[in-house]
Amino acid sequence: MEPQTEGGLTPDKVHSLLQLAVKRQASDVHFEVGYPPTYRVFGDLLPLKHPPLTSSDTESVVALVLKHAGEGSVEFFREGDRSYSLPGVSRFRATLFKQRGTWGAVMRLIPFAVPNFQQLGLPSVVQTVCGARRGLVLVTGATGNGKSTTIAAMLNHIILQERLHAVTVEDPIEFLFPSNAKGMVIQREVGTDTPSYSEALRMALRQDPDVIMVGELRDRDTADTCLKASETGHLVLTSLHTPDVARSIGRLVGMFPAGEQDTVRSRLAENLQAVLSLRLLTRADGSGLVPAVEALLTTSTVRQMVREGKTDEIHKYMETAGADLGMHSFDQYLYRLHESKLITLDAALANATNRADLERRLMIETAGPAV
Repeated sequence: MEPQTEGGLTPDKVHSLLQLAVKRQASDVHFEVGYPPTYRVFGDLLPLKHPPLTSSDTESVVALVLKHAGEGSVEFFREGDRSYSLPGVSRFRATLFKQRGTWGAVMRLIPFAVPNFQQLGLPSVVQTVCGARRGLVLVTGATGNGKSTTIAAMLNHIILQERLHAVTVEDPIEFLFPSNAKGMVIQREVGTDTPSYSEALRMALRQDPDVIMVGELRDRDTADTCLKASETGHLVLTSLHTPDVARSIGRLVGMFPAGEQDTVRSRLAENLQAVLSLRLLTRADGSGLVPAVEALLTTSTVRQMVREGKTDEIHKYMETAGADLGMHSFDQYLYRLHESKLITLDAALANATNRADLERRLMIETAGPAV
């Protein structure tokens, strides 16, 4: 039986909408009752010339995804993420949900091939971070700012270069890694291959890993196990939904009870390798998106700041002493992007940590000699 209800979207219609999304270079496709199918293209929402979707339409989309996942009827619907693949077109991360008694779905496009650093427009410091062979690496940013893609590119770079064994824990699995790389990869999906992040991480430590990639730090147990893995000589790559370097460190420490936080700071100080924070900005010519990156590499000074809880001093350190090592704050990187004419002045200032300072620097540097 076709996974649709009477009057709903047919599978062929859904697939044609997804194919068009790929052609339009959309990052996400929204199927929500009362609105036409809507694409997010270069950060903007673009509704299609299509009648508003009915509850039967969105139920058809959800049913199609559930059937693909082997879960059967929408009667046993469970909110969350599923993988969906359209052969020859793209893979998708489908987020399924209910609102006011109706179904909805947002489908994030996932390319078949893992993009490299150059394709993503990432700075050289990201490749530098990939040289680490133990410790914890955090990739942070708001939803939709490229964390998963960046981590996948980092892991792909590592296994293409060295004969290492990697284990990933994802919800759901997004990118598929090549089998002809030097390294080996085990990919485990929460809910399908393992009941939880914490259980999968405990098992990962028994699977002879060199590198462990965790889709997201969601809770104290996951954070604690990631720290333990980094303490025992593994390289751990993971993400946090935090806007910048300093708040990422604070967020991880804050996952633990107050009585444990001093100990956690010490553990983090010893094992943190780097924090990369991302923001995707629209290019000045409107042709796509470009990442702005804040980058922290750990040094003895950074470790001392983390241990003593002086995260408010990290920003200044990145801009001064850390700059020679490849570190940079968001404001420094925004300046570079604007200087290279990749982003507009408005985009640079809107995303600045200290707008007044960046505006002053941009105006001084670009004013030129008087005529």
